[in-house]
Amino acid sequence: MDRLTAVRVFVEVADRGSLTLAAEHLDMSAAMVSRYLAAAEDWFDARLLHRTTRKLSLTDAGLAALPACRQMLELAEEARFIAAERSREPAGVLRVTTTASFADAQLTPVLIDFQRQYPQVEIMLSVGDKPTDLVADRVDLAVRITNTLDPAMIARPLARCRSMLCASPDYLQRHGLPRTADDLRQHCCIAHAFGIGKQYRLSRNGATLTVPVNWSFHTNETAVLRRAVLSGAGIGMLPTYYLDDGLGAGRLVHLLPDYEPEVLGIHAIYLSRQHQPLALRLLVDFLAARFGGELAPWDLALNEKLVSAVAG
Repeated sequence: MDRLTAVRVFVEVADRGSLTLAAEHLDMSAAMVSRYLAAAEDWFDARLLHRTTRKLSLTDAGLAALPACRQMLELAEEARFIAAERSREPAGVLRVTTTASFADAQLTPVLIDFQRQYPQVEIMLSVGDKPTDLVADRVDLAVRITNTLDPAMIARPLARCRSMLCASPDYLQRHGLPRTADDLRQHCCIAHAFGIGKQYRLSRNGATLTVPVNWSFHTNETAVLRRAVLSGAGIGMLPTYYLDDGLGAGRLVHLLPDYEPEVLGIHAIYLSRQHQPLALRLLVDFLAARFGGELAPWDLALNEKLVSAVAG
């Protein structure tokens, strides 16, 4: 007998507490329900129900198996939905949000490549550094850079966001080069307004240290922070995804390379896996393929440029 139907019958009987009511709901005869229950017990090699003339109840084995049976039915429904979706061309509107700097440096060209592959998908990209309410703002996908995730959301890791302490050659000529982490206390530093307080958290040789610093400039946008560092305003902690042209061209200097700022996760965040639109599912897979790996593609490119600069 069909095992999936047997599982569905078992769940229905458990929920309704009656073979008769389950049979009516499933449009089966009571005899057929009994046969499917027997098949389920044979498959699990355990008695799932206590049956008497007055009462029906779950055995210990039945109680233990019921959550897994529910999940099995949910997965089967999801598989059916995916198969039906795959037979259609992905189309419709996808509302995506991320930070302005990540959109500018990395996400926008990848979204355009995705649209070339799926031209019937329309993408609405909004940018901002503040977290977005996916429900209230009707957002399908948020690409967020954080280590603090909402357990109510589904989060798929895409890449790791590394950062570097940087300054312009002009600033270093005027203020000197910091040789140790403690030297940062004597320098002007640029802060992200939604970030890390009046301190840098750095790690070296597996040990983490917190260095108090003096902020000379605050901004809530990474692109502005980068511009301030390039303009010689001070030392800033910048994500490597936004450093390629600055470091490679000598407009920025990587400071204290033995000290690594906290690494953040880059995540694709959405509301539910159930009945997920095909276009959204394909986009998340597309982003994971483009950004995934031990090192993000921008880190690989940056490392190659730095090695070439040293060799040259």
